[in-house]
Amino acid sequence: MGTSIGDDAMFMAIALDEARAAERVGEVPVGAVVVHAGAVIGRGHNRAIPDHDPSAHAEIVALRAAGRALGNHRLTDATLYVTLEPCIMCAGAILHARIARLVYGAPDPRFGAAGSALNLLDSPFLNHRSEVTAGILRQEASALLDAFFAERRN
Repeated sequence: MGTSIGDDAMFMAIALDEARAAERVGEVPVGAVVVHAGAVIGRGHNRAIPDHDPSAHAEIVALRAAGRALGNHRLTDATLYVTLEPCIMCAGAILHARIARLVYGAPDPRFGAAGSALNLLDSPFLNHRSEVTAGILRQEASALLDAFFAERRN
């Protein structure tokens, strides 16, 4: 896809801004952006709690916005940047959208479906696979999550 590590860090920084927006509304700080042809076409952050919507994860919100921007439910040749490794639901949406590439920051060893707990995005049983790049701005993404949950425990 011709994306450099510098580009990955730049777009992940935008996803981190989205994660901070989630935190401001009392939501788990996860953010996502969809990039197509070098431009952000969709962005989102977790909204499950304020929207009373269990499907309103950052990835889903960003994918919906990107679909509207392109006028298509297929987002081929797009890259999704997300601060936390996607769960099973989000990995399924990534596959249905035909996202070419996923870039995430922090791994999720309990629920991650892009290589940590399981790898749905590279399943030989499915007709689409997404390239995965992990660990971009991992420390920043992990620090946001760690601080959020530490505050919740107190």
